Amino acid sequence: MPKPVEEVVAEAKEQCKRLDARAAKEFYDITTGATIIDVREPAEAEKAKLEHSINIPRGLLEMKIAELCPSDDIPILLHCGAGGRASFCALALQNMGYKNVQVIDAPFEEIQEAFS
Repeated sequence: MPKPVEEVVAEAKEQCKRLDARAAKEFYDITTGATIIDVREPAEAEKAKLEHSINIPRGLLEMKIAELCPSDDIPILLHCGAGGRASFCALALQNMGYKNVQVIDAPFEEIQEAFS
């Protein structure tokens, strides 16, 4: 029997560094060169986005990340709508060798409020 998606998401979250919305904002404010990547679908990002974020949907991240982050130690903050997709993306980037990847593990509304 396949695992429920909630279990798979929980396992992914356990394997990556996570910050709540407020801690992510503090990290962004004090970290030189930090990049915020929104891994939601373009239609979601068009409705509302963070001012300094770059939208790269989950399905394209591995193919586009090197253009945006050529060095493996660039601080990367990933977010989505609730933290699940961002956690999957964090694992993929860690597998690619990126060393400073953080997930903003919060609902988008909380992230938006913290970053406004």
